[in-house]
Amino acid sequence: MDIKEILVRCDHTLLKPECTWSQIKEICDDAIRYGCASACIPAGHVEQAAQYVGDNLKICTVIGFPTGYSTTAVKVFETEDAIKNGADEIDMVINIGWAKEGRWDDVLAEIKAVKASCNGRILKVIVETCLLTEEEKVKLCEIVSLSGADYIKTSTGFSTGGATREDVALFKAHVAPQVKIKAAGGISTLQDAEDMVRLGADRLGTSRIVKLVQGLQGEGY
Repeated sequence: MDIKEILVRCDHTLLKPECTWSQIKEICDDAIRYGCASACIPAGHVEQAAQYVGDNLKICTVIGFPTGYSTTAVKVFETEDAIKNGADEIDMVINIGWAKEGRWDDVLAEIKAVKASCNGRILKVIVETCLLTEEEKVKLCEIVSLSGADYIKTSTGFSTGGATREDVALFKAHVAPQVKIKAAGGISTLQDAEDMVRLGADRLGTSRIVKLVQGLQGEGY
């Protein structure tokens, strides 16, 4: 697979709590240079980043991140605030405790509320697969499919595990045709990225792929 086919699917990501504007700016510059789908950054940097990149790059941010246990009202406010500040795409974390309790109507209602507050922007729903049973993952494929969200996303990258090939394949087998898949967390090699795409991922949340490509260019590739 051509590297450009991978890069165009990458949400070039920096979500560390200690990240600074100079680091965010570098992420944005690299995302533009390498033709990434977006830069995925903390909400506190969205306004400055959106002004900086203009129409040259989509800005993605995270809501209810990384735990997912803030209230629906807070997630809706975060979403509205992020969009007001210039966010193009929203990645929200579900209430994982609700999923573990089988409170599926509540999970669905929350996703719908956040989607409504997106005002037409792309919504990706993070379900944190490493904390779920296979049955819960399948049920969440159904819930996300019913919610109107655009993507189901594997992971925050801040829990006990990230995306796996098995989870991407499971999602592909169980989400509705209109729902896309974002694999995120632990994608550390070009082979990882290529495998995720071949298995059905439309987006990759990663901080490493651009760095790997930069290394290849430095070696003359």
